[in-house]
Amino acid sequence: MKPFSVLMKSLVLSVLLLAGTAFAADKVDINTADAAQLEQVLVGVGPAKAEAIVEHRKANGPFKSADELALVKGIGLKTVERNRDLIAVGNAPSPQVRPSAAPGAAQAKPVAPVARR
Repeated sequence: MKPFSVLMKSLVLSVLLLAGTAFAADKVDINTADAAQLEQVLVGVGPAKAEAIVEHRKANGPFKSADELALVKGIGLKTVERNRDLIAVGNAPSPQVRPSAAPGAAQAKPVAPVARR
């Protein structure tokens, strides 16, 4: 009876470990996540580093790649490499394009250069 009990406990432990790994595999978008989400998903990133990521994003705009995380104070290349599979870089909002003149409005015409004498 004892070998059966040990086998069952081992099986339950294995299932729990596999389930925990599946939950840890979530990705986080570094351009949209808040500090709590960053801290929860990224390995080696606590509350201070997560907040630093958010502050860096606010001050410098969205990240273009995961490698840019190394520009954040307290985040090094090793941390980026350790988390590469957990990092998603969503589409950074494109800069606002100025719309052309309103429909029906006169378009500006190029001016010819003036010859100097």
